[in-house]
Amino acid sequence: MLYRENGQFKSSYSSDQQMLPILQDRVLMIALLAIAFVAVPLFVSDYVFLSLLIPFLILTLAAIGLNLLVGYCGQISIGHAAFMAVGAYAAYNLALRIPQLNFLVVLVLAGFIAAAVGILFGVPSLRIKGLYLAVATLAAQFFMDWLFARVKWFTNYSPSGSVSPPPVELFGWVLDAPAEKYVFLLGVLVVFTLIAKNLVRSHIGREWMAMRDMDVAAEVIGIRPVYAKLTAFAVSAFFVGVAGALWGFVHLGSWEPLAFNLTLSLNLLFMIIIGGMGSLLGCYFGAAFIVALPIVLNQVPAWLGVPISTATASHLEFMIFGALIVFFLIVEPHGLARLWAIGKEKLRLWPFPH
Repeated sequence: MLYRENGQFKSSYSSDQQMLPILQDRVLMIALLAIAFVAVPLFVSDYVFLSLLIPFLILTLAAIGLNLLVGYCGQISIGHAAFMAVGAYAAYNLALRIPQLNFLVVLVLAGFIAAAVGILFGVPSLRIKGLYLAVATLAAQFFMDWLFARVKWFTNYSPSGSVSPPPVELFGWVLDAPAEKYVFLLGVLVVFTLIAKNLVRSHIGREWMAMRDMDVAAEVIGIRPVYAKLTAFAVSAFFVGVAGALWGFVHLGSWEPLAFNLTLSLNLLFMIIIGGMGSLLGCYFGAAFIVALPIVLNQVPAWLGVPISTATASHLEFMIFGALIVFFLIVEPHGLARLWAIGKEKLRLWPFPH
């Protein structure tokens, strides 16, 4: 009986249009943010930060970027790790060649460079869609893999092809401790989540969803496909480019072109399918699932007294991914986010049947 909205009247347009219209949701969100920003840095070990929380935050940001394109605009992409690579290498070269720039400025500029590349590879979406567009975005993946492996300027002529960026510094504060990296990434993710939420509620987001539902009807009512599709590619690539820069600078520390391969693109797609396409909350669920599953497969059998080899755990990981994707596409196409929404509706109605 706690999850009720009886007596919560909306007396203004601002109260009617707020992101969390139910008071209990706002209280829960404030509590979650307080725990995430205050309690977690105090009580969580460095191992959990490095192996679980930091990858989760960055992959959630990348999944949000992909979901804006695939889930909200309906433009399929299986090459978004290429845009992550563009953001990472752009940030590396900016920090290397213009060391006076603040890291936040480097992040934004890297995102804009990734957005420009996203627009370039989004041009085919104006004439093709579906499987053909997926193949076109796959070309971006292969092209970027070749570019960063063959053009030595991007890696500062490194003989091995790997790069080591300078340490992340913000206004004299060097991010070297795992807890500091976590707090910084959490702040970035919260800001970008708010930006994405406001975008999908604005006229641009409505144009994206109209193109997703029926592009011919959207064009008839005055929505320009060129503007809608290319802005979706640009915003999506911007988010993913920033995530790629954070993945390289904060999580990896040093990387080579294979760090942003096709497997990462497919994992991003798995995140939004399992979490829920067209849902920002689903990006959090999908990223948490993708990051936690390998750790669970490595730890839980040992706890149960049934140790399994690393190769077996890797095979089980792929099998579970495939089975869950088929399951959600058949049973619940909207993913874990839809199951969460159904649970909330049940709480709002309980104990009444209707």
